[in-house]
Amino acid sequence: MNGHLFLGEQVRLSSDDPLKKAEAFSRWRRDSEFSRLLDSGPASVWSVSKIKEWNEKYEDKDPYSEYFFTIHTIEDDRMIGFIGLDGIRWNHGDCWVGIGLGERDYWGKGYGTDAMRIILRYAFSELNLHRVSLNVFGYNPRAIHSYEKAGFKHEGSIRQFLFREGRRWDLVHMGILKEEWEQNARRDG
Repeated sequence: MNGHLFLGEQVRLSSDDPLKKAEAFSRWRRDSEFSRLLDSGPASVWSVSKIKEWNEKYEDKDPYSEYFFTIHTIEDDRMIGFIGLDGIRWNHGDCWVGIGLGERDYWGKGYGTDAMRIILRYAFSELNLHRVSLNVFGYNPRAIHSYEKAGFKHEGSIRQFLFREGRRWDLVHMGILKEEWEQNARRDG
């Protein structure tokens, strides 16, 4: 570990100006492949004002039930995506993680895995959570591989969850426990 909670090998996690985040997210949502990988709803274009309004709605929520960050490259400080923990249930020590890399030039090069390792370090060492869960579409093997590299295990699937590209796809559920993360951290040094 490099001693900086929000710094990895390739990326750092940050909080950004709401307008800057909204502009980037609006641009990314216009990319149909990004939208297809992000959620199960139909692809849609979100204006900057709509995204700002959506963000403001969530600012009123319990500040200790979710933590969201932007992902920046270390090499040139470019904002390339977002990552966050939400649905935190403190009494059980569990939460969900969500990630999206909006800049295609950074896909498949380890940036997402690095960001996931940082957020897991935060979840387990700073927030003292017990488990982190995520869902991923079966048609996204690149993400599944990235999550496996970060230590996530397959925990099940919701079969034929969504219809895309003329066929049915599973929703894959994955999770990682604190002790699994600790083992990986010791192994990886």
